[in-house]
Amino acid sequence: MQPVADEGRPESVNLQAVFEQSGIAEVLDQLDRELVGLVPVKTRIKEIAALLLVDKLRKEMGLVSETPTLHMSFTGSPGTGKTTVALRMANILHRLGYIRSDHLVTVTRDDLVGQYIGHTAPKTKEVLKRAMGGVLFIDEAYYLYRPENERDYGQEAIEILLQVMENQRDDLVVILAGYANRMERFFSSNPGFRSRIAHHIDFPDYSADELFEIGQLIMGQQNYRFTPAAEQAFRDYIQQRMRQPHFANARSIRNALDRARFRQATRLFERRAEQLTAEDLMTIEADELRVSRVFEGGIASDRTREELA
Repeated sequence: MQPVADEGRPESVNLQAVFEQSGIAEVLDQLDRELVGLVPVKTRIKEIAALLLVDKLRKEMGLVSETPTLHMSFTGSPGTGKTTVALRMANILHRLGYIRSDHLVTVTRDDLVGQYIGHTAPKTKEVLKRAMGGVLFIDEAYYLYRPENERDYGQEAIEILLQVMENQRDDLVVILAGYANRMERFFSSNPGFRSRIAHHIDFPDYSADELFEIGQLIMGQQNYRFTPAAEQAFRDYIQQRMRQPHFANARSIRNALDRARFRQATRLFERRAEQLTAEDLMTIEADELRVSRVFEGGIASDRTREELA
């Protein structure tokens, strides 16, 4: 039986036209530009956007159904783009009318859990108040639950979050993020979270070629370039750094390039009596990468971890 369109409701709709008018194509294109690789992640985001767009049109056509659950889990290593994707998801949800604002509030355990009795509830509620109408992104969410500590107040924060996720899901989207194995243990220990999460998205680690491309994009955006020798040094750096502890994918690459810029600036300052060209100011040389302790091999101590970044 075909539904009868009420007065004022369209009898048909052009999905492509609505898609273009919504502005989410622009957001998806921006995501493609910002992130190298991550094809499974981008595909899943597009699928979620399609679901929400169709749901919006169904409502406009009078086909009433329950609003899809929007809470999500992003799993993967540091530096794989989870925060960037959360920002773009907030844009999509706002443009389609599922949240009032496209703002993203990013927090960790320390922002939610207090250190003494009576401290956790006001902290958690204050964060929720700031995030309401938008998206709350909880990084390393598994640290909320510490069963080994009987006096830990994380469980209180969890109970408040679960209540809000259920009762105010039309006004707040929660995204939990962290390593896949730790998040799985967290969900096993807190089934209330698992039942409220509709979308689980895994962020794979980047390949060496993808990390090199990310580095080239960062360099181009900041008006720097490698010499041919520096380009090879950068490829060698990536291969070495991926085998070192505390590797954080794109974050480690960005940190490495920041340090290379620092070394380049030091080199140029030593030539301050000379006339410098734009080419001089743009060029990163091989030595500015190869002096990194990454090339020394071995396992870094806590003191030298930053030098590996």
